[in-house]
Amino acid sequence: MSAERPTGVRRWLTTVNHRDIGLLYLLFGTGAGLLGALDAMMLRTDALSPRPGVWGAATYDALFTTHGLTMLFLFAGPVVFGVGNYLVPILVGADEMAFPRVNAVAFWVLPPAALLMRAGIVADVLGVPGVGPPAVGWTMYPPLSAEMPNPDIDLLLLGLHLSGLGTVMSGINFVVTVVACREVSWAELDIFSWTMLVTGGLVVFAFPMLGSALVMLLLDRNFGTTFFTTPGGGPLLWQHLFWFFGHPEVYILVLPPMGILSYVIPRFAGRKLFGFEFVVYSTLAIGVLSFGVWSHHMFTTGLDPRIQASFMAVTLAIAVPSAVKTFNWMATLWNGRVRLEAPMLFCVGAIANFVVGGVTGVFLAAIPVDRLLHGTYYVVGHFHFMLVGMSAFALFAACYYWFPLLTGRWYDPRLAELHFWLSAVGVVGAFTVLVLLGMDGLPRRMATYPPRFAPLQMVATVCAYVLGIAQLVWLWNVARSLSRGDRVETDDPWNLRELGFRSREWEWFAERRES
Repeated sequence: MSAERPTGVRRWLTTVNHRDIGLLYLLFGTGAGLLGALDAMMLRTDALSPRPGVWGAATYDALFTTHGLTMLFLFAGPVVFGVGNYLVPILVGADEMAFPRVNAVAFWVLPPAALLMRAGIVADVLGVPGVGPPAVGWTMYPPLSAEMPNPDIDLLLLGLHLSGLGTVMSGINFVVTVVACREVSWAELDIFSWTMLVTGGLVVFAFPMLGSALVMLLLDRNFGTTFFTTPGGGPLLWQHLFWFFGHPEVYILVLPPMGILSYVIPRFAGRKLFGFEFVVYSTLAIGVLSFGVWSHHMFTTGLDPRIQASFMAVTLAIAVPSAVKTFNWMATLWNGRVRLEAPMLFCVGAIANFVVGGVTGVFLAAIPVDRLLHGTYYVVGHFHFMLVGMSAFALFAACYYWFPLLTGRWYDPRLAELHFWLSAVGVVGAFTVLVLLGMDGLPRRMATYPPRFAPLQMVATVCAYVLGIAQLVWLWNVARSLSRGDRVETDDPWNLRELGFRSREWEWFAERRES
């Protein structure tokens, strides 16, 4: 006789069930995302004035450090892994992730990692002497990160290392689950599972590089080693190591949302994904090429022009598989029976933002243009179009599409549409203005700026407030729907069978309803 499954708090603390762990990832990532969004709102509030009048320059520096690290390592990654944990075993026909206990450990290292990474803010609020938020930027460039005496930087590095260990464990788990535990053939494997497989591979090869660099930086700070000392070219070495990890990390955060778009769009366009095989090939191509573009972040560091030219070529080349996905999405929509419900609205918005973000990124691949725009708000606008305008929009599409599956209830469609339109206005308004500010030469990461930029900065801040309000609408919709939303009374809530789609997750949902 099997032991009874624990209930209450003990269930969540001891579970190795992939669906429970997926929900824990989603809850943790949502909480971290709200903290990171609060950092962003404080940053934009400070940017209302050409002078640091609200929080001060030191707090501004700390905010953009914690904002970037929180959003990348504690929000986007965990949410992506949450969706993957819940769905991939169901989609591939596996009973569980390949290594359930490793899967649980991979999640439970995240809360202490988050505490370490944001400990400086807590210490600053409590008035702990000599400790404050790290103000070194999310890229942590030496010599600033190596020589600043603030002990919270050590805690930040330890937290990032711990987070990286958990991410590597998750990446291995996804690869082994898809390769060894699936009950479907490679030809039958769905596009979202393909992207999670490639993402897991990227994690396995990219995150150990970050972990090695963090250990070396910790040794420099505490034991007198000289990995990143300025006389030996250490700051340049850090950039090579960091960006060898950093650019694949961008695709670790972008590929699963791309998989979500490729999975959801056909279901609301009423036709199969156009060119499925080529979308898979483009995913594999992005996974390979992402390791050959890191030095395009370093065109201003004095690298040999021949090396710069090779990285420019690969950076331009990686735009090709990204364009393949975009054209396949558009071809799927062409002459389709499009249903503009909340998931589809966010999918269409994600495509539009991805086009803008991708085109602005192609310009940065050109060495002369990058030299002109490097270190300006142009880069900030481009990056946020990709990670907020595309990735976050795709994750919201996933939220609304799979909300009935996860909760057994419906969300309020009117609030969902309001969430989309406010988000669209906020993203396009705020980040287009940042691109324009960068084209006019305004440096990023500065608490002060010339007064002539104040009107556009105010517009960007107002649009950022609109984007923030949109997420409050989403939070209210989710919270209200969890308690009072209409119950799903059918095992095919999106009428997919009428359109000829077979979706394993909804078949599983139907079986669960019957049992």
